[in-house]
Amino acid sequence: MKLILAVSLAMVAAVAARAGPPASQAQGIEGRDYRWNMPAGEKLEALKLKGDRKRGEEAYGVCVGCHLQSGAGRPDGSFPQLAGQHTTVLLKQMADIRAGLRDNPTMYPFAATLTDPQELADVAAYIEQLCIPLEHGRYEGKDADRQVAIGRALYEKECRDCHGASGEGVKEKFYPVIAGQHYRYLLRQMTEIRDGRRRNANPDMVRIISKYSNDQLVAISAYQSSLVMPGSLCKARGPANRK
Repeated sequence: MKLILAVSLAMVAAVAARAGPPASQAQGIEGRDYRWNMPAGEKLEALKLKGDRKRGEEAYGVCVGCHLQSGAGRPDGSFPQLAGQHTTVLLKQMADIRAGLRDNPTMYPFAATLTDPQELADVAAYIEQLCIPLEHGRYEGKDADRQVAIGRALYEKECRDCHGASGEGVKEKFYPVIAGQHYRYLLRQMTEIRDGRRRNANPDMVRIISKYSNDQLVAISAYQSSLVMPGSLCKARGPANRK
């Protein structure tokens, strides 16, 4: 199995070296062709299908190099935590990247290796059932308590209705789980949404976030990265058995 996975990753790396993302199909947040979540094409087909977790685990092999086997991603924010994310959110993002509606040159070659809507559904089903890792990247400044407090106030005012009290999101509305997400990834994505560089973002979020300063985005990200989803976290490892 390890040999097969290694060969698969090597083949994917070769594809990534020469493959490029499709031409952009939207004109930005204010572009006339901008669409947030059109239920059509591959995305619509994948949403109709029931994912097979066993097949999804095998297909997830192309993802482990960046997102890790656990789906934890990287604390430095270079790659997001995927574990426990709603299938709807995962399918939307994968389909949007494949269709050129979200710019992600790093992920595109890997997403492009998934063969059809059924394989997209399989991978999403596998990722959704993964437990959320206990440890992830958090805000580590000396003023952490202050930033979290400021971020909490902002979150409660304008973010909680969509993302939930514990960062659980809403599957049916494509609102993502943000509990356990890395601070640096959250900050980067919110900055890109605010600045119009995340073309497939929800227009409601664009409207809300457009007025926030850099300092406010730092505070919101600090608070969001502190959120915990009860019942969805991985179990803590017990002490090693002594012989």
